[in-house]
Amino acid sequence: MDCKDMAMFSARVLDNKKARDIDVINIGTKAAFADYMVLASGGSERQIETLADELEEQFQKEGIQVRNIEGKKASGWILMDYGDIIVNLLTADMREKYNIEKVWGDCEFLDLEDE
Repeated sequence: MDCKDMAMFSARVLDNKKARDIDVINIGTKAAFADYMVLASGGSERQIETLADELEEQFQKEGIQVRNIEGKKASGWILMDYGDIIVNLLTADMREKYNIEKVWGDCEFLDLEDE
């Protein structure tokens, strides 16, 4: 599975678990730390924890291990590092506060529907 496939796979897993406002951003031309960033919102801290657990489980079934997870518990933001892709799971409040999409606004946003 290449990094674009991993990003789209994560978006589909999150969509199936009812994550909201899912964005897949190709950051490879602007960042050295990853090629794709996936953003998704959950309705509560509990939901973003559930989303993280489900994503980790589905990637493990594919033989892919998460390198690092930051922000568990009551932070409102969980970051999952899969090397070439970074997944950010945020509550709606945290997503609005940090507006990560604006930082990467000049990058290509992939459409989950087209894949």
